[in-house]
Amino acid sequence: MSARLLLAPLLLLVVQRGLPAQTPYGLIGREAPDFVLHAVNGSNLRLSEHRGQVVVVSFWSSRCASCRQQLAALDRSLVTYASAGLVLCGVAVDDEPQRARDFARSTGVRFAMLLDPAKDVGRDYQVDNLPMTVLIDRNGVIRHVLRDYSAASEHLYLQELRALLNE
Repeated sequence: MSARLLLAPLLLLVVQRGLPAQTPYGLIGREAPDFVLHAVNGSNLRLSEHRGQVVVVSFWSSRCASCRQQLAALDRSLVTYASAGLVLCGVAVDDEPQRARDFARSTGVRFAMLLDPAKDVGRDYQVDNLPMTVLIDRNGVIRHVLRDYSAASEHLYLQELRALLNE
């Protein structure tokens, strides 16, 4: 049987479910790259200062259609799980800092919206799709990544988040 015939059912499943065919995320199980970024509200955030807490880093852009919905969903999870040790931050990878600031202010989220105008943090985290959400455990290790937003990915995010918070 040819390789084409063997791959056809898998490709059909990917197309039917709308799952992106992506390469595995190479940073799973590694220490999260530390960063310091300036927030839209004027403060700075250093990732390493949040050791001992579960940290969610969401990469977004003002030009990303599903980013606004995803950021709102993350904000809801912060309200629910902040007392359990959850820290959230959004990292803009926009080319236009003012557009990113305007978008960030318009979301109304309660977590730090950070600016990465040089996209250094985006490169360190190998951002290849937006929105992209990285879940970091209490020891500073990247445990999960979600490279899109949908109802299914939100459900998966909440499952993975709860597991990390319960560790």
